[in-house]
Amino acid sequence: MRVVIVGAGEVGSSIAASLAGSHEVVVIDIDRERVESLQYEVDVLAIQGDGASLGTLEDANIRDADMLIASTDDDETNIVTCGTAKTVNADCFTISRVKNTKFLETWRHAEGAFGVDFMVGTNLLTAQTIVSVIGLPAANDVESFAGGRVQMAEFRIEPESHIVGQTVQEADRFDSLTFAGLVRDGDVIIPDGSSRIEADDEVVVIGSRDSVRQFATEVSPDDNNNASNVLIVGGSDIGFHTARLLEARGLKPRMIERDHDHARALAEDLPGTTVMESDATDREFLEREHVDEVDVVVAALDNDEKNLLACLLAKRLGAERAVAIVDAGEYVDLFEAVGIDVAVNPREATAEEITRFTRERQAENVAIIEHDQAEVIEIEVDSASELVGRPIREAITDLPDGVVFGAITRNGDYVVPRGDTVLETDDHVVLFVDAAVVEQAAGMF
Repeated sequence: MRVVIVGAGEVGSSIAASLAGSHEVVVIDIDRERVESLQYEVDVLAIQGDGASLGTLEDANIRDADMLIASTDDDETNIVTCGTAKTVNADCFTISRVKNTKFLETWRHAEGAFGVDFMVGTNLLTAQTIVSVIGLPAANDVESFAGGRVQMAEFRIEPESHIVGQTVQEADRFDSLTFAGLVRDGDVIIPDGSSRIEADDEVVVIGSRDSVRQFATEVSPDDNNNASNVLIVGGSDIGFHTARLLEARGLKPRMIERDHDHARALAEDLPGTTVMESDATDREFLEREHVDEVDVVVAALDNDEKNLLACLLAKRLGAERAVAIVDAGEYVDLFEAVGIDVAVNPREATAEEITRFTRERQAENVAIIEHDQAEVIEIEVDSASELVGRPIREAITDLPDGVVFGAITRNGDYVVPRGDTVLETDDHVVLFVDAAVVEQAAGMF
């Protein structure tokens, strides 16, 4: 597939790196230094120029492109780019990144609006990511598969956790849970029963929702895994959507917004949210509002440093967990190193969503692990697959190294994948797969 990516920032570069190994990728950016850097680091063709310009798109041979991804930081530029591409190649599938939710809402109500085939709303997506983490507070990342019957979650193992020092076999005390992967020092490890879990490991598990929640309690027994007291700091677009999504789940979050007029507007638009006009760094105010009783504080201000300060202060005063929006991707590890439980980078979330969408042409659903070192994919078993009718212990010998069976659903029922489990046509199989062999593995089902 020939893919043209417009915008070589954090989002575009990440997508380019993910797709370069299996597709013909062309990247356009107006910044010469970005173009030269990307061409040096990733095996792609990089072109300097305005991606919204027809001339530049033609330089990238847009007429022969199968897909265009507009990923600049400017919503209007991305939309115009998609529309321009459609004027010369109606068959080109266009994807646009937008931050302003109004564009997303217009697109959803008018199929094909703006010449965009698929639109990713960065702010809404970020809010959804935050809410999924709030739903399972001990987890750093959560994704659902098979219509919600299967859940993937990633947990950081704190030094005081009960499972530190245990082998995977010793820690696996759950009926429908698979220890799919370990992330250690930035590297992904496919564990076996003898693999020992160390402090600061990130453990990726796949299983039923109940088993994943039980494991969360095992990992961090002191955490409240039914978080209901949520405090949102900042009435940004992301903060607003986070509150709205929590309201939809029946929760009644509180929100702190410093600006008087904006606070009044938020209070009118969020009937289930208590909006308080104050400075989130006002210690006395936080103490009066019993921040020590908060299950999760979400920092959604317009500045990374402010978000860090707000989270650290709230945790110092007794808040149980802190989730911070981090606009600069290079700060994510730093935030988590100094005590922020989960740092969410909107650009990274957007890049993963767009990459996920390109992968879904091969799979039903996809989750990306540790900057695309591995993926969790859901595949429906085809009747023509050579794996049909064979037990997993036999089928796994034909699959490439780096594949783990995480879960199976059959006719809507959860099936625990064991060595003697026989694969059947139309099974939905959830796999943990090394990124290097995703296409090979997917092609065998």
